Amino acid sequence: MSMNINTLLGIAGAALGFLGLISALFTIRAVHGWRARCLMVESSLAAVHRELELTASISVKAGRRLKRIEQEYAGVADRVEQVELRGAAPSFDQGSDSAGCGADAGKLTRQFGLSRGEAELVTRLHGRKKSA
Repeated sequence: MSMNINTLLGIAGAALGFLGLISALFTIRAVHGWRARCLMVESSLAAVHRELELTASISVKAGRRLKRIEQEYAGVADRVEQVELRGAAPSFDQGSDSAGCGADAGKLTRQFGLSRGEAELVTRLHGRKKSA
């Protein structure tokens, strides 16, 4: 049984066509797999992006809070330094004695270098009681 060349070429062509079809099917399947993986990666990136934005927002808020605390602390540190430099204890002692003699908060501020709040506190604690 001898096959002629046309029959052999026909069989070879059919086999190549079949292999090409199988190859195309595997390629389509692989492309669908890669497409699904790409969608998962895009979804993950979106989640990471949202988390990064949240973290950045929290960081900005923490930075603002820290700056505000630093400013408040600087004011307290300056105030403590002022109190230490002027020898606060004698000023308060003298201010309380003066308040007991009837001095008002304004006079305590001018005479002893007390802040307005300190002078008002000293007059409330040690000042003369007003009679009704």
